[in-house]
Amino acid sequence: MSRLDVTEKIISTKVSKGLSWADVAKKVGQSKEWTTALCLGQMTATPAQAKALGKLFGLSVEEQKWLMVVPYKGSLPTSVPTDPLIYRFYELVSVYGTTFKELIHEEFGDGIMSAIDFKMDLQRQADPNGDRVNIVMSGKFLPYKQY
Repeated sequence: MSRLDVTEKIISTKVSKGLSWADVAKKVGQSKEWTTALCLGQMTATPAQAKALGKLFGLSVEEQKWLMVVPYKGSLPTSVPTDPLIYRFYELVSVYGTTFKELIHEEFGDGIMSAIDFKMDLQRQADPNGDRVNIVMSGKFLPYKQY
């Protein structure tokens, strides 16, 4: 058994029960964005969160333990994503990455935006020309230190 096996069981059970990630998040007590990352193997569950997911998805005690193991972050199977939706994020970084970098450095100085102290909110935004995906990402600025 591996963490990937647990992820596949979670997804399979989610589909068979007709659950949304928002439904799952309510049981876990976290945002739908963070909970989805947890269930897809990118975050670490607390014992209480693992137990809640265990109950919801029929996970054994052993399977629940896998949810509490610190994961190897970054789950894409290839360096350049082939899934069309994920590729668009790769494209965003390829096209706008230098712009993000330049504007963050101009506004904050030499440093990075944290992906650890990070929040994300994804919402559907109605638009007469076709609904839009509205994603707000907020990461703490971490300046490089001199030593």
